[in-house]
Amino acid sequence: MSTQTPQPIRGTQDIFGPDAEAFAFVVETFERVRKLYRFRRVEMPVFEKTAVFSRSLGETTDVVSKEMYSFEDRGGESLTLRPEFTAGIARAFITDGWQQYAPLKVATHGPLFRYERPQKGRYRQFHQIDAEVIGAGEPQADVELLVMADQLLKELGIADGVTLQLNTLGDAESREKWRSQLVAYFMGAKDQLSEDSQERLAKNPLRILDSKDPRDKVFTADAPKIDDYLSSEAQDFFAKVTSGLDAAGVSWTRAPTLVRGLDYYRHTAFEFVTDRLGAQGTVLGGGRYDGLMEALGGAATPAVGWAAGIERLAMLVGEKGEAKADVIVVVEDDALLTGGIAQVSRLRREGVSAELVASGSARKRFDKAVKMGAKAILALAMRDGRPAARVRAEDSASDILRQLLDAQAAEF
Repeated sequence: MSTQTPQPIRGTQDIFGPDAEAFAFVVETFERVRKLYRFRRVEMPVFEKTAVFSRSLGETTDVVSKEMYSFEDRGGESLTLRPEFTAGIARAFITDGWQQYAPLKVATHGPLFRYERPQKGRYRQFHQIDAEVIGAGEPQADVELLVMADQLLKELGIADGVTLQLNTLGDAESREKWRSQLVAYFMGAKDQLSEDSQERLAKNPLRILDSKDPRDKVFTADAPKIDDYLSSEAQDFFAKVTSGLDAAGVSWTRAPTLVRGLDYYRHTAFEFVTDRLGAQGTVLGGGRYDGLMEALGGAATPAVGWAAGIERLAMLVGEKGEAKADVIVVVEDDALLTGGIAQVSRLRREGVSAELVASGSARKRFDKAVKMGAKAILALAMRDGRPAARVRAEDSASDILRQLLDAQAAEF
C-alpha cells in the first residue's frame, strides 16, 4: 500500500539557505539594536485565552472575526494562537506584576498565526519583531521607539526608499469629536460606499480612511481631518513628537489618513512604508495605545509600540548568502583524524568559525576545501612519515587569524 508524502500546510514555509541567513540577519540586528536602546527581552506564550485577543483587538476586527486560530482545549477552555504580540504583553503586564518596573521597555520576536490569504511576504504562520514601552505617557517614549525603528532599518541596510509616515489621532476627547464627524460625513454617502466600509461605518468608522476600494477613495479625500478637532494638549503632544524626530535626524512625512481603528489608540500612529513589496508596502508600524490596559481589566496605563514582519524585512535585505567559514581543517591522511578534531575544536574555542573535512577521497579533500571558499585552510598530512601542517590563507584573512593558524601548525 502506497503512502502519500506529507505536504507543508498552506501558508507556512520551510526557510533554508540564503533565505534563512537573511531571516537570521534581521533577528540578530534587532537583538543588537534593542540592547543599544536598553529594551528588556521577554518571551511570551504562543497561545492565550481567546478573550485576551477578542477584548483587546475587538470582536468587529477582521483578525478576530475571520483570521484567528482558536480552539477548545481538553478542559473546555477557548484558546487562540497569538495573532500579534501586544495583547499578550499587556496581559502579562497586568497579571505578572510588571507594573513595578514601569516605565517598562520590552522587546520580543517569534511566530504569529493568522488565517488569511497567503501572498508574497505574508503567511499564515509568520514572524515578527516587536518593541513596546509601557507606563510612559510622555512624547519622548514615542520618539525613542521611532528613532529605534529608524536605526534598525538603517543597520539592516534597507532604509533607502523607506518612508516614515506619521499621524496623530489626538487624545480621547479630540478623537471622539473627529469620529462623530466622520460618521455624519460618511452617512451621507453610505449607499455608495463599499460593503466593507458600510459595515465599518457602524462599528469602526476610522478604518474607512484606510480603504483601498476605489468606491471609498472618492469620499475619503474630502473626509473631515483630525487637525480640525485636536485639543491644544493633543497639538502640543504631536509637536513634541515631531520636534524630537527632527532633533534625532529622523525624516518623516505627515499622513493625515493614517489611522488605528481601535478605540484605545491615542495620539501617535505611524508606518514605515516602501514600494518595493508591491501592494503590501508597510514594513513596520505601530502607535500609542493608552486605553488597552483598561480594555483588558487593568488600571489605566499609557503605552506605545511597534511591530515588523521578519519575512518582509528579510525580503528587503535580500539574499545574504551563507557565510564562509573562517577556517577549514583538512585531514589528508586518515591516521590524523584525531589531530584534525583537536585542531578544529581549538579554533572554535578561540571564537573562530571552523569546519572539518575528513571524509571522501583523501586526495580530493584539499580541493574540496578550496571550493568551499574559507578564508584559510589548515591542512594536516603525513610528510616523510611524520605529521605536518600547512596553512593557506586568502587576502581577506586577518593578521590575527594568520598568526593563530601559524602557531597551531607549528605545534602540530
